[in-house]
Amino acid sequence: MSITEQKSTISITLPDGKVKEFSQPVTVLEVAKSIGSRLAKDALWAEIDKQPVPLSHLVEKDAALKLITRQDPQALATLRHSCAHVMARAVMRVKSGVQLAFGPTTGNGFYYDFELDERLTEDDFSAIEAEMQRIIELDEPFERIEQPRAQAIQICNDLKQVLKVEHIEEGLSDHETLSFYQQGEFIDLCRGPHIPSPKLIGAFKLLSIAGAYWKGDETRQQLQRLYATAFFDAKELEEFLELLEEARRRDHRVLNKRLNFYHMDEMVGQGLVLWAPKGAFVRSQLQEFISGHLRRQGYDQVFTPHIGKLELYKTSGHFPYYQESQYPPLVSREHLNLLAEQGCSCSQLANAMKAGEIDGYLLKPMNCPHHIKIYGSQQRSYRDLPIRLSEFGTVYRFEQSGEIGGMTRVRGFTQDDAHLFVTPEQVTEEVAGCLELVKIVLETMGMHDYRVRVGLRELDSDKYIGEAANWERAEAACREAAVSLGKPFSEEPGEAAFYGPKIDFVVNDCIGREWQLGTVQVDYNLPIRFDLTYIGADNRPHRPVMIHRAPFGSMERFIGVLIEHFAGAFPLWLSYEQARVMSVSDKSEAYGREILRQFQRVGLRVTGDFRSEKLGAKIRDAQVDLLPYMLVVGPRDAEAGTVSVRDRVEGDLGPMTVEAAINKLAQEVAEKTVKHVARKSPQAASIDVGASAAQNEY
Repeated sequence: MSITEQKSTISITLPDGKVKEFSQPVTVLEVAKSIGSRLAKDALWAEIDKQPVPLSHLVEKDAALKLITRQDPQALATLRHSCAHVMARAVMRVKSGVQLAFGPTTGNGFYYDFELDERLTEDDFSAIEAEMQRIIELDEPFERIEQPRAQAIQICNDLKQVLKVEHIEEGLSDHETLSFYQQGEFIDLCRGPHIPSPKLIGAFKLLSIAGAYWKGDETRQQLQRLYATAFFDAKELEEFLELLEEARRRDHRVLNKRLNFYHMDEMVGQGLVLWAPKGAFVRSQLQEFISGHLRRQGYDQVFTPHIGKLELYKTSGHFPYYQESQYPPLVSREHLNLLAEQGCSCSQLANAMKAGEIDGYLLKPMNCPHHIKIYGSQQRSYRDLPIRLSEFGTVYRFEQSGEIGGMTRVRGFTQDDAHLFVTPEQVTEEVAGCLELVKIVLETMGMHDYRVRVGLRELDSDKYIGEAANWERAEAACREAAVSLGKPFSEEPGEAAFYGPKIDFVVNDCIGREWQLGTVQVDYNLPIRFDLTYIGADNRPHRPVMIHRAPFGSMERFIGVLIEHFAGAFPLWLSYEQARVMSVSDKSEAYGREILRQFQRVGLRVTGDFRSEKLGAKIRDAQVDLLPYMLVVGPRDAEAGTVSVRDRVEGDLGPMTVEAAINKLAQEVAEKTVKHVARKSPQAASIDVGASAAQNEY
């Protein structure tokens, strides 16, 4: 073949490495058809050398091609990010003086932060949505523009977008070239990608408005965050909105107003949970349940203080790695007075305290440094290992006020925490034991639908401590353990803790929302930082490996999730009130009270309703209280020595002997039976409450 003939051949490399060759320029659609008619039919757009193009795009030179279908993980996120630009453009048409901040996608949709002179309200939604539809109908493409740094700043200055100018000058100081996307008159700083045609946005909906701070800094100006979502077609949107309504109905904050599991009080402090009797009971039952399994696996329980010296957390790395989410150090009055006498101003003292330059104490953000010190308090032999230390330890994080929400995002929370100190040879077996605990927890709660995520380090990040060789060993151990579960798992770079990789369980609840619950982490690094050792069989010191694990994670978050998973209707063994005896009339009260005593004698949590009310009213009250069982007694029951049993899920079970009814409830408690009616729509998986924003903006 001649050189001329070689040049006329166009080589297109597919994602699997295969190469297709064409003798002349070819459209993306023609390439798709050459691969398969089904793929050509399903393709929405393509990426040529990682840039989105329409199917009509003509490929005239060698290129890497990826065809995008609805099944592609990035398809919906790209569509939603493009819709965020459409929404921002519409807001700028409807309102004047709009300053643009960021517009990323989320698990449920997307948002855009704006600085506006006037306040956005839901009354503005119809006008914004109408303008968005007009923009989509124009079908103007999203055009990528790349500019050197100086020109990029000039563009933002010309647009009078001061937040974008600041972000380029400060947040993107290491970028020599920046990209914009233009659609009609709208230009936005963005790294993309975007869909090739706005008309691919089949349906969208504005959802809500919230406050936000510029770059998440509560000392900066407050912005208005407009939330929305988008789908490829209207049916998907309709299913999503139905599911969203169901999620709102199950919101633990809404249910708590009626059921009273916990209380939050501004005088106590934002994000600090006061456990009411019902919630405290659920928590104690869960702790008792997991404690039995810990004893079976050979754990020792420990207790550690709520504070520790700042030096402890500097050594572990939690300070300064998590400095922004920690409470300021606690410094003695004598120390502060001494510094004040030396001429330190209040602002200098505050800054020095925040930076950890003044020695003091810290509300503990993690339990692991304390457990490390227990391990290190005496010499250990290889014969002692593994050492398994567990604690229901309360830790504190100063979450931003805008991120606090009910029990699922708090400032003080208790972890079912444990740390295992093992030899390198014991890592695989001990990680497997930790994973078994997480599986037991999830399956006991009826959470059978979950996926496994292995969080790895990001190779080009300086966030992580320790040597590369230790990281490779730890990551290999996590992969091996994940394989042993027999379930598909994903690997996600950047999701590791700063000291080691981890295995997370991401659970779909009964309406399909995703929650990250349960974690196991392998750590070769903290034992080095604290110089932990054990004496091996060779009578020489060796370094242990540390395993962090928390099957529940945070008790607050886990119970908040359970309230929503069960819609407040807990299974019998976790119910504060398991059954209620109710009399048909006053004539049956004496018999009802005797039945009540018999159930209570065997340890069942049963109450009585002997009011002079109609039975229908008593039943409605029990239904509102989401009781697992109602035990109805009337004159016939008194004569026959029976009780009429009504199951919350199965309905009326008819009359039973008192002994049979007691045995039924006792067996259900012993087996920890979960009975709830699942409600799950085809689009349930799109409700992703645990997902972090996928940042498309710079």
